[in-house]
Amino acid sequence: MGLRVLIEREADLELVGEAGDGGGAVELVRETRPDVLLLDIRMPGMDGVQALRAISAEPELRGTKVVVVTTFELDEYVFESLQAGASGFILKDNAPAELAQAVRVVAAGEALLSPSVTRRVIGMFGRHVADGMAPVAGLEELTPREREMVAWVATGRSNDEIARELVLSPQTVRTHVSRAMVKLHARDRAQLVVFAVRAGLTIPGR
Repeated sequence: MGLRVLIEREADLELVGEAGDGGGAVELVRETRPDVLLLDIRMPGMDGVQALRAISAEPELRGTKVVVVTTFELDEYVFESLQAGASGFILKDNAPAELAQAVRVVAAGEALLSPSVTRRVIGMFGRHVADGMAPVAGLEELTPREREMVAWVATGRSNDEIARELVLSPQTVRTHVSRAMVKLHARDRAQLVVFAVRAGLTIPGR
């Protein structure tokens, strides 16, 4: 109800439907093809991760960007959600303006990654995931600079922030990130985070 009220009072946002569980969410996405889906993880029946996988598995639904809405900063489903195709995550208790802006950011094609949460995801799950998964396809095609950029993206920083850290132009960073996304067949920056974790890419000295 709170999310519905929030969206309905924003002039540039339109609520096209609500669902009470994961199965209902998948059906609703099929019917309405929304630009953005705010998806809770813990739901009766089909949970959020299962619903996300079902949506990602249908090519005609891939135009819908998914933001995982969670009750606290880090749980065991956050990285799993990113692997399943989420474009980011946000806390339920964020300020209303931040929640509305999250919808706009993801609708514009950007990933929604909190640096603090991203670092904790990598710290808690990175080593375990990297040890247990197959190599990332396309990783060998990356140049050393592109590998470095993927590692920086995994910190949750924006292109401008990365540029300041490395004393480069934002356009240079954007070019390297874009090339890495093409080579890795990554849909967005959130997927680059997943690839960085799986490949064990880190920034030297950090």
